[in-house]
Amino acid sequence: MNKGVLIIGAGGVGRVVAHKCAKNLDTFEHVTLASRTKSKCDMIAKEILDMQGIKIDTYSVDADSVEELIKLLETVKPRVVINVALPYQDLTIMDACVACKIDYLDTANYEHPDEAKFEYKLQWERDGKFKDAGITALLGSGFDPGVTGVFCAYAQQNIFDEIHYIDIMDCNAGDHGYKFATNFNPEINLREVSANGRYWENGQWIETKPLEIRVDWDYPEVGVKPSYLLYHEELESLSKNIKGLKRIRFFMTFGDSYIQHMNCLQNVGMLGIKPVMHNGVEIVPIEFLKTLLPDPASLGPRTKGVTNIGCVMEGIKDGKKKTIYIYNICDHQEAYKEVCAQCVSYTTGVPAVIGAKLLYNKTWDRDGVYNIEEFEAKPFMDELMTQGLPWKIIEL
Repeated sequence: MNKGVLIIGAGGVGRVVAHKCAKNLDTFEHVTLASRTKSKCDMIAKEILDMQGIKIDTYSVDADSVEELIKLLETVKPRVVINVALPYQDLTIMDACVACKIDYLDTANYEHPDEAKFEYKLQWERDGKFKDAGITALLGSGFDPGVTGVFCAYAQQNIFDEIHYIDIMDCNAGDHGYKFATNFNPEINLREVSANGRYWENGQWIETKPLEIRVDWDYPEVGVKPSYLLYHEELESLSKNIKGLKRIRFFMTFGDSYIQHMNCLQNVGMLGIKPVMHNGVEIVPIEFLKTLLPDPASLGPRTKGVTNIGCVMEGIKDGKKKTIYIYNICDHQEAYKEVCAQCVSYTTGVPAVIGAKLLYNKTWDRDGVYNIEEFEAKPFMDELMTQGLPWKIIEL
């Protein structure tokens, strides 16, 4: 029988996942970390050895190659694969898991590298293959997507008879001290923020211009922050899986400086994803920009403040209207002390470990491809309280 967990990806989130898996060794038994750049894995492995006294294995792998991935899976023989590589690599890792009959988990849905568009379609289409292989694919087990879906499922299963309106609110009130930097992969972050917004209402998608809709939301324990409507991937699955839903939207906070920098970069073409020629060399502007910007994994020791991420939900219980906010507060400096990463990585990595734990011990055990809100929420909610992401519910 296969044993242990294999983590693919050694960025900021991969670091958190590796640290937290090592802290849950009583469940996972053995931890392996792989990435294209093995030296990154080795650095994280040394951190874990120094901080916890636990040894993990490291490997190099090209996650764009199904053949290489299969060889790695056949060597390591894990029970669960945690994919925290680039979303461009979701499909190759899923296909390798099918070939080796190993459970799969990710934190972000598939995005084509040459098109600023992300959707679950190609992942959902693999449902039959996962069923035939007798394994599970758990999609979107980060925070948003991830915990936000679990919050919605928990509310649907335990608090409401019907949920009519959901606003997912994502506030990073941290300060890293740079004039401009992104809190996760710049290429993914800037493509997401500069794209048109979308939300789902009354059975149809409504498109908006980038950052066109703003609300000033009073985040508990943080205060009022300007929050902008974006399209985010969990809207696609939650609009299908939450019964009685009339509208779902996603908002994220941005400061004026961030927006000014992003608009300037977009206006001069630096967010472009098509190759251009520069001094006889072909480059992709946004990839070049990524090289210039601070590495998000380096922000941990600099970042101070907290995040507040949650779901405002309005619906019906026993014939009466009810509105709640379920949320988590995460402190950047506390996260760094524990796992050498800031909250944006921490809030994504911890839920990935929880999802993997529930797959590993068969608490969640369904053959096929599923989004996180399709499972019973309570086991995940219980784990959040003990793994470093405690949640609160307030009535509004």
